[in-house]
Amino acid sequence: MSKRRAKRRGGTLSVSIIVIAFLVVMVVQVVQLKQKESTYAAQKAELEKQYTKESERADEIESMQQYMQSDQYKEDIAKSKLGLAYDNEIIFKEKDK
Repeated sequence: MSKRRAKRRGGTLSVSIIVIAFLVVMVVQVVQLKQKESTYAAQKAELEKQYTKESERADEIESMQQYMQSDQYKEDIAKSKLGLAYDNEIIFKEKDK
């Protein structure tokens, strides 16, 4: 009987060691996955921030493009760069001192 118990105890000890080793490996894997998850969450937040910024920039470019195709833009350029004016407009210029 004592041989049986010794054999049984050895088998139980072996199984216990294997289970504990398996649990340790699983805990290490879970910790690594949590770290990766937090890294990916930070990257996602940064990318969403960049996406929002670029979307706003695209909207600004779109509105600027619409403005540049308007008659108001053409008038502004004609007045500022070319010095043109309508017949009924009076333009006052400062004298350089």
